[in-house]
Amino acid sequence: MVKRAGLAVVAVFILWSILDFLIHGVLLRPIYEATAGLWRPMNEMNMPVMYLVTLLHTACFVAIYWILIGPKSLASGIQYGVLFGLATGLSMGFGSYCYMPIPLTLAWSWFLGTLVESVAAGAVVGAVLKPRRT
Repeated sequence: MVKRAGLAVVAVFILWSILDFLIHGVLLRPIYEATAGLWRPMNEMNMPVMYLVTLLHTACFVAIYWILIGPKSLASGIQYGVLFGLATGLSMGFGSYCYMPIPLTLAWSWFLGTLVESVAAGAVVGAVLKPRRT
């Protein structure tokens, strides 16, 4: 089971990296460009730290499911992803909107993007960590 948990971490990390690129690098690029004064220039962004944070976040996501959720199944993974996504999406999107001068569309985008990423990741952990049939 430890080996499958490690596989789940790798799979979710890759999934989130791809979805982050699509959401933030492609879909939200015009909003980020319109609010450029709020962000570090690309050459000042610390990408190794960003990937380390994503990896640690992924490990926590998988560990919470692995340790606390049962029975393990695709359905329970998706349910976990929905709840995790609602909690983190609300905080990231609308929590940030409360104290940062970001457009409401960006708050909604962060919320929905986080929800989509979490549901997808929940499906991955649910599928990878479900008990094997013997």
